[in-house]
Amino acid sequence: MSKAKKIRPAVGVIDRTDPCMPPAAARIESDEFWRWGDDNLFPAALATMARRSTTHRRIVNDKADYISGKGFVCDEAAQPQLAAFVRRANGDGESLRQVLNKLAFDKALFGNAFLEAVTDAGHSFLSLYHQDATRCRVARDSRHVLLHHDWSAFRTSEARRLPLYPLFEEQPDGTLRTMVHYKDYEPAFEHYGVPPYIAGLNVSAIAYKTDRWNISRLDNSFQLSGVMLLDSSAASEADAERIVRLAERRFAGNPGQVMFVIREGGEEDNSRFIPIASQNEGDWQALHEQATADIVVAHSWFRTLSGLDYSSGFSAERILHEYEVALNTVILAEQAELTEPIRALAAETLGADVSSLEIVNRPPTRSKPIYMKVWEARKADGLDYDPDDPKQQAFLSEITKYNIRSID
Repeated sequence: MSKAKKIRPAVGVIDRTDPCMPPAAARIESDEFWRWGDDNLFPAALATMARRSTTHRRIVNDKADYISGKGFVCDEAAQPQLAAFVRRANGDGESLRQVLNKLAFDKALFGNAFLEAVTDAGHSFLSLYHQDATRCRVARDSRHVLLHHDWSAFRTSEARRLPLYPLFEEQPDGTLRTMVHYKDYEPAFEHYGVPPYIAGLNVSAIAYKTDRWNISRLDNSFQLSGVMLLDSSAASEADAERIVRLAERRFAGNPGQVMFVIREGGEEDNSRFIPIASQNEGDWQALHEQATADIVVAHSWFRTLSGLDYSSGFSAERILHEYEVALNTVILAEQAELTEPIRALAAETLGADVSSLEIVNRPPTRSKPIYMKVWEARKADGLDYDPDDPKQQAFLSEITKYNIRSID
């Protein structure tokens, strides 16, 4: 093979022998696109792992929800066309918030996201469609994106070809279309981004394996594993298999818990069960907890925002604090990156003033303001209150541990 024909993988190779990853597919050699992974199915492997690792999936879901916020707001009186676009961003009836949520999910899971923009020559409308990142590949000219329903069996005749933004190309239906490719920067990777948790792939697999180990213990009714010695004689392999299956149904409860050994019996039946005691329950639990903590770190995320408890228990104050940190370190930056092309497309095609377009961000829990009075707080909590009680006229700031005297 000549040097010009050599095709290098676009991202690193993963361990396909791992049970939480799908098996490797046949290697596709094509000069039409840049492979995403050694076998071009790296996103499919990431999606499979996300469906099998509980904490990992929860973090991806929560990051997408926090980044997409509670929706968009804008100056509806001054920009009615923009307001209508926010409420209905495409022909499928999706709002702009729904489209952004899917983009944020793909970005958190794959480190890549794809947005299709549709308009016409007169720029009379704008529609935005999220495209599943597992269906997209960057073309070899690095100016187009190929969409295909099954990349393990790629056929050129079945693929769609769309230009990368800011290029628009006319399609057979007369519309002008472009594709926005979001990708997380990673040194040495040019055509595709790398997910932020790339260093946590192994710990996500560990969390999946420890969960699977607990499931196997439950399936076996938490009985000891061991070796069953059977005094018997078998005339053939089929006869021996029949004996083992019969013993499994009577003694094992679930295949795989007990290993059966058949030996030639004498006058006395010396069949017996030899248990194999395991003292590693504590090690497995510690391994699972460490893997869970490492997953959170790999995602650059926070425990309380992932539904994980601290040893000290629930704390609304801690949730609010970590949300504030996440908002200023992760959420706002991701929102700015995802909405920048959307703002540009709306301004270019609709001619709208997008300066008033903003995402509504709200914390997952609320804390009572320090300027609230005691009777107002008791009323909000459904407790008995008396607005005329002098003791309940104090501000919350006066009875908290901070004892704040000024709210200037």
